[in-house]
Amino acid sequence: MESCLIHKLKTQPSWVLALFALGSLSLLKFSFAVLRWVYVNFLRPGKNLRKYGSWALVTGSTDGIGKGFAFQLARKGINLVLVGRNPEKLKQVSDSILAKSGKIQIKTVVVDFAGDLSEGMVRIREAIEGLDVGVLINNVGISYPYARFFHEVDDELLRNLIKVNVEGTTKVTQTVLPGMLKRKKGAIVNIGSGAAIVIPSDPLYAVYAATKAYIDQFSRCLYVEYKKSGIDVQCQVPLYVATKMASIRRSSFFVPSTEGYAKAGVRWIGYDPRCTPYWPHSLLWALASSLPDSIVDTWRLSFCQAIRKRGQRKDSKKTE
Repeated sequence: MESCLIHKLKTQPSWVLALFALGSLSLLKFSFAVLRWVYVNFLRPGKNLRKYGSWALVTGSTDGIGKGFAFQLARKGINLVLVGRNPEKLKQVSDSILAKSGKIQIKTVVVDFAGDLSEGMVRIREAIEGLDVGVLINNVGISYPYARFFHEVDDELLRNLIKVNVEGTTKVTQTVLPGMLKRKKGAIVNIGSGAAIVIPSDPLYAVYAATKAYIDQFSRCLYVEYKKSGIDVQCQVPLYVATKMASIRRSSFFVPSTEGYAKAGVRWIGYDPRCTPYWPHSLLWALASSLPDSIVDTWRLSFCQAIRKRGQRKDSKKTE
């Protein structure tokens, strides 16, 4: 039967053989992609993060994804430097972590990323002096209060979006990186956004999406620059997560809790330079990638306009 199949193939026109070979190659490539997806999401073990160092620094650690990462890293026995702008919240998070993981050490640093960054970096530099900070989670970030057209973005919001999302992440990395270079090991995780990468555009969130596009390119460049120095740089690209910033209270299959996302995120540290750790998000990414940009743009504009209307109604009630 096998020889019969080979004989039939040999007697076919060359274009038929070319199509057969192309189809086989495409099927092989697709099968490999599926097998890799299954492996990295369900079978590949997370790295031993303590090999990078015994300390981790987490920005934006009092809420959302940053707080989730802090708890997950503590469970792995890694000491923490928690950075946030609210000293009371920092203490609350620190006490909660110590109550569950009492064997680790925690330092807190108060930094308002919308304020004086030079002073903030001095505080961080002093806090990490003499510590082998092996993992840096650059999570700090802000978004719009709700969707709005670019001409509706006031000067203060515009300044804060760029200062917190772009300058804040850049400055913290600049502060922590020299110690990693000295020790020739480290892992830097920058939290990006699907708004900048997964979908072709994010109308009514233009500046936010643009700042996250910067984070993606910044991460990729550093990944190439420092890979041979023993430092793994990664941009994690979550879609919606149940956080205050996203204005989502309840988690679901496609919208994980901060704990659910962070648990997946920790497993990916040290691997791909860009990743979507929460596997249901990768399904949405594949769906968005398969649709024409015009369709996704139209849907996204309509979706964000609805958010804008709800936000405007809330604002009008506040002024009544």
